[in-house]
This record gives sequence, structure tokens and C-alpha cells, in this order.
Amino acid sequence: MNYRTFSTPAFVSCALCFLCSYDFSEQKEQDIERLKKAGPYDVIIVPGVPYQDPTLKIILKARILWAKYLFDHDIAKNIIFSGASVYNPYIEGKIMRIYADSLHIPSSHTFSETKAEHSTENIYYSLLMAKRLGFKKIAVATDLYQAIIINRFIKKNCPDLTVIPIEYDKINLFTATWPEIDPSSAFVDTFVSIVEREDRVRRFKGTLGKNINFSQNDSSDFPEKKPAFSFEELGKLSNTLVSSGSSLISIFNMTDLFH
Repeated sequence: MNYRTFSTPAFVSCALCFLCSYDFSEQKEQDIERLKKAGPYDVIIVPGVPYQDPTLKIILKARILWAKYLFDHDIAKNIIFSGASVYNPYIEGKIMRIYADSLHIPSSHTFSETKAEHSTENIYYSLLMAKRLGFKKIAVATDLYQAIIINRFIKKNCPDLTVIPIEYDKINLFTATWPEIDPSSAFVDTFVSIVEREDRVRRFKGTLGKNINFSQNDSSDFPEKKPAFSFEELGKLSNTLVSSGSSLISIFNMTDLFH
């Protein structure tokens, strides 16, 4: 199943509407202090989303607005936007950084990781970049649904990494100003879609983290070198997601959504 026809984006959109319909204003100040107490983080990693896909636009917007919120409230000092050109010719990490520039996040505090094609690779390559840049306290900022997908990989390979799920009451998802951007600098002329380069099995392995080439130089960062899930463990994940309308078959298909 192509990710464009999978129902998860519609489900996530409905879930966002539900979450954003509540008024959590009385808790906001307390929550900000809670986040500040956990931080500040030297850098947060924000996994990419395909650009110009109408079913994923709201997810792209939510992740960028959440990154901006964390930066504006001094919870994160820097941001790494991660993602290659996977399903269309636009490099996800660069597109997100262009949006960040348009939202007045200083470019000196944002970075683009442009190699990752899967969620696990977003974590792996961004963490390597963060360490090369000298950042020590690092977190991942993303939606809860993706956080579930990457949780196993993080626990096995980088347990010190914190995940900060989006808190939708803080980002004004449906009313926040959203800029028009010039995406030309993120365009890849020689682009070939991952759907044409890799079969479904290899893409599924990529989602599990099995396509990562752990080099000797990376061994200190990822000493266990384990994939995100074994196939047995996917059964447990399926049980976790089933209440949100997913199944084991859907998880297999989600490789084309959350890559």
C-alpha cells in the first residue's frame, strides 16, 4: 500500500483536532516550568515529513511549531531538522529549516541532517551530527505516534536520549501563522523515489533500523548496534497501537508514512 492511500494521516489529523479542542490554559504555565526543569537541551532532533503532501501537511506543521515553541521558551538551544529527499524531490531536513527561518528561528541555531530516509536513521544520523557539533544534552521532539515507533530503537541504542512528545495545546496548530516558502534550495534534480529504489521489505527493514551501517567510528555512540524491533516485538507494538486503529499489517504499511 502506498503511504498516500494509507488511512493513518487522516486518523492522526482527527486525533490532532480532538487534542486541540481542549482548553488546557490553566496548566500551561506549570507545564512550561516542567519542560524548562527537564531542559534546557543543547539540541533537539526533529524528524522530517515529506513536503507538499496534503495528507501530511498538518504533521509537518505540528513538528516545526513544536520545535519553535521549545526554542522560544529556552527549553532547546538548537534544532536539528532531519530527513533526505525520500518520497519527493525535496530534502526534508532543508525544507523544515527553511520554514524555521521564515518563523524567525535564528539560522545560527538550526541545522539540517540530510541523509536519513527512515525514522531510526533520523535518530542515528542526527545524534552523530549533534555529537560532532559538541552537543551533549539531546532530545527528540516529535508527535506521540512517531515517538511510539522510535521508542524501542532509542531504548536499545541511545537510552540517554529524551523524547519530548508534542503538546498540542501549546502550539496553536490551527490558528498559528504559517508562511509561504521558496523550496527551491531543497530541490534535488537527480531525485529517485525510495519506492523505486527499494522494495517494501527493504523499506520495512529500514524502519526497523536494519539498514544502518554501524561503522567502527560510531561504536561508542551506539555500542549495542541493535535494530529497533525484532519481528516478535512487533506483536507487542501492534497491541499498543491497536486502540488507535492500527494493526500489525498497518505497521508494515506505515513504513511508507513514517519511514
